[in-house]
Amino acid sequence: MTTLHAIAASLAAAFADASKPLPGVFHKLEGTLHHYGYFAVAFFLFFEDFGVPLPGETMLIAASLYAGAGHLNVFLVGIVAFVAAVVGDNVGYLIGRWGGRTLIERFGKYVFMTPDRLDRAEKFFNDHGGKIVVVARFVEGLRQANGLIAGTIEMHWAKFVACNALGAALWVAVWTSLGYLAGNNVETVSHYFSYAAIGVAVVVALLVWRHFHRRRKRRRAAAS
Repeated sequence: MTTLHAIAASLAAAFADASKPLPGVFHKLEGTLHHYGYFAVAFFLFFEDFGVPLPGETMLIAASLYAGAGHLNVFLVGIVAFVAAVVGDNVGYLIGRWGGRTLIERFGKYVFMTPDRLDRAEKFFNDHGGKIVVVARFVEGLRQANGLIAGTIEMHWAKFVACNALGAALWVAVWTSLGYLAGNNVETVSHYFSYAAIGVAVVVALLVWRHFHRRRKRRRAAAS
């Protein structure tokens, strides 16, 4: 009898956890996930990744939380998110490659890509290349624009695909694991993780800049 009571209590606890609403900002996406499931994850991440202002990262975390509550399979969430992110970025790359700067300057304002932001981003990509494509996945703004910019500056497609896939795999793995394991604490954890990711991106950018700056100084010294 004791064993039956323990099993019943475990099932009741599991049901209670599964019926809890998602915490904080993620609750707004719960209805969308309930109705559309994996398609919602694919839709949000695909369109966000070539500049459409959708909360793709928030959707990914919400879907992982939803999986943690037993409504979705976390591995399928990860696979769908990875494929959607990579394909979306490649669409952005093609738009940038075929339309170039003219297209982005004409329509970029609708996705918050101003000429000034494009100038800064292009210089950044020209200086640091593939490393930035990997890190950009974790930085708001760069995540949505990296395919467009890489295509505009005509980065080699194979290089872009490799770096973009690596960045997408790391990004999806981090957020699906965090959402699935952190539970109701995910909002606090994700808040601090976002700042940490930006800090890491800045440090990497500074290290890369220092490397190129020193190399440029050595070349100038050798030339003189």
